[in-house]
Amino acid sequence: MKIASRVITALMVATILSPAMAQDNYKLGPDSQPNPNVPHGEVTHFTFGNSHVFPGTTRDYWVYVPKQYTSSKPACVIVFQDGGGYQSATGGARVPVVFDNLIAKGEMPITIAIMVNPGVVPAANVNALPRYNRSFEYDSVSGEYARFLEEELLPEVGKKWNLTNDPNGRALAGGSSGGSCAFFAAWNRPDLFRRVYSMVGSFTSLRGGQTFPDLIRKMEPKPIRVFLQDGSNDQDIYAGSWPIANMDMAAALKYAKYDVKFEMGTGYHSGVHGAAILPDAMRWLWRDYPKPISATDSNGQPVLTILAKGETWREVSKNTYNAVSMATNSAGEVFFYDPAAKAFFKIDTRGVISTFKNRVPGVAGIAFGPDGKLYATQPGTKRILSYDVYGAEEVLEHDIRADIIAINRLGNVYVADSNGGLIWSLGGGNKKVLLDRDVTNLSGLQFTPDQTLLIAIKALPGNMAISYQVANDGTLRFKQPYFDLHVAYDSPVASAIGSVVDTNGWLYVTTNLGVQVLDQASRVNGIIENPTRSETRLLAWGGAKMDTLYTFSQGKIYARTTKAKGVQSHGVPMKPSSPRL
Repeated sequence: MKIASRVITALMVATILSPAMAQDNYKLGPDSQPNPNVPHGEVTHFTFGNSHVFPGTTRDYWVYVPKQYTSSKPACVIVFQDGGGYQSATGGARVPVVFDNLIAKGEMPITIAIMVNPGVVPAANVNALPRYNRSFEYDSVSGEYARFLEEELLPEVGKKWNLTNDPNGRALAGGSSGGSCAFFAAWNRPDLFRRVYSMVGSFTSLRGGQTFPDLIRKMEPKPIRVFLQDGSNDQDIYAGSWPIANMDMAAALKYAKYDVKFEMGTGYHSGVHGAAILPDAMRWLWRDYPKPISATDSNGQPVLTILAKGETWREVSKNTYNAVSMATNSAGEVFFYDPAAKAFFKIDTRGVISTFKNRVPGVAGIAFGPDGKLYATQPGTKRILSYDVYGAEEVLEHDIRADIIAINRLGNVYVADSNGGLIWSLGGGNKKVLLDRDVTNLSGLQFTPDQTLLIAIKALPGNMAISYQVANDGTLRFKQPYFDLHVAYDSPVASAIGSVVDTNGWLYVTTNLGVQVLDQASRVNGIIENPTRSETRLLAWGGAKMDTLYTFSQGKIYARTTKAKGVQSHGVPMKPSSPRL
């Protein structure tokens, strides 16, 4: 097993840390030279197997512990990917030497370095190849590698040494795919890692890395600090141009006001330049420690015109709920239905939760009408119900199987059968009109603020939401797959469920990437972070000022006050401003 792991280490060293390239004539400086006058740390070699995150893999790793370390105080920690290329005091990068010198001078904190190789599944027999996990672990953007570090490697090393649990004291580094992996892991889990050094990082279309410049510009800023290094002669191959990809990353991070530094040299796809500036990179990453790294709250990103300074998602509920729908009345009180409890609940404008009505089975969708009543679909009985402020029930319709509902200012009720692909309207006199018979896998209906367009949110397939124009007679026309949502790279769909609109005419949709915010021209302008690592499934405006977003994630209710203000379709129609075209 060690042979397979060391084979991939040798390949990595030849590719990333070769000093023989003509353009890579960078020299190691004094901080990379052994100094007999400073305390010397110790490097210990280990092998790790029995991974649950990456089954069947085994890997070598090395742990550098500075002489100044004491078990009484948690040490900072940095994880180098492709660890075999960094662990030697006489190799290309000389991490132990650099760390000895910088720690002795007080230019970085007391830091334990974990230098770990990618996993290898050993060959089944002598006539077979091992399964090399490097690209799968490093180039994937799903966050599984961060989970491997969190659940397996860090706890294993933590059995012997006292490692900090503070993400501000944790860093990641690496070259090529190992460098982009360092960024991907911190991006997915800034609650674990806040500092990144990427050398000749592979932010190209190997397994989705090319999507990050776009996401950085649109997503809510994350509390990470990033040092990027590349060479103008880096590779340009089937997956893309490494120099262009790194320039795109640096430009996106700069645009979004991240704490970023970019060093573009003249080298090839090697670690020579990255190794030469390793001491400077460490000084820059660890400068002003232990001051916490925080996300910016002032830049040109459209998403920050929505988010209020200092406001994050806050947990509202103490209990766990299994909500399937949410709706808001004119007072800003949010109602939701829990099928497990067979009950409606209300969140008042102070965030206090109470029961509105018990013993109501089988409800799916809910919406408020202009008469102040709460309307509900009951697909099992094919009924559309309404409830007054006292919870008195009335049957509006008893022959439509529907699980989705929306109501406009005129009191016109629009319902949909998500499985059957049907959309109906109930106009004056509750006359049923079939509007569309071919729109399957719906998850929601949402009016624009002027109530002339109806948006049909689709959970499946793909990433498009549909727009209809509402004719004067209430029918739907000009159907078009209009709103283009981002899809997580490891998912075939956006998992779009809940939606709301604001006074700007922007559409908010819950997805697996976060709450995506689209302008009136159907483009994603921003993505608000989900409150947990799981996707959110419902969304509603609430509060006395209608400026608080409510959502559900992992059975808990979360709220976030914003600078935006919500619009309800049962209210007075309003014309939003025109988009930039």
